[in-house]
Amino acid sequence: MKPILALALVLPTTALAEAFDRPIPQPQTEAAEFWFFVGSVALVLSLVAVQMLVSRR
Repeated sequence: MKPILALALVLPTTALAEAFDRPIPQPQTEAAEFWFFVGSVALVLSLVAVQMLVSRR
């Protein structure tokens, strides 16, 4: 019985944790915009290539 009482007294102290601080989003850099553009163009070109390959019969 005593260990249960001791455990009941210790457990609530773990609930006194620090509040969660939400991360602040960072601004997008020019390098990130460039690589996003390159990836977007590559995706569109690959979709066009797949469409051309599939449409041939």
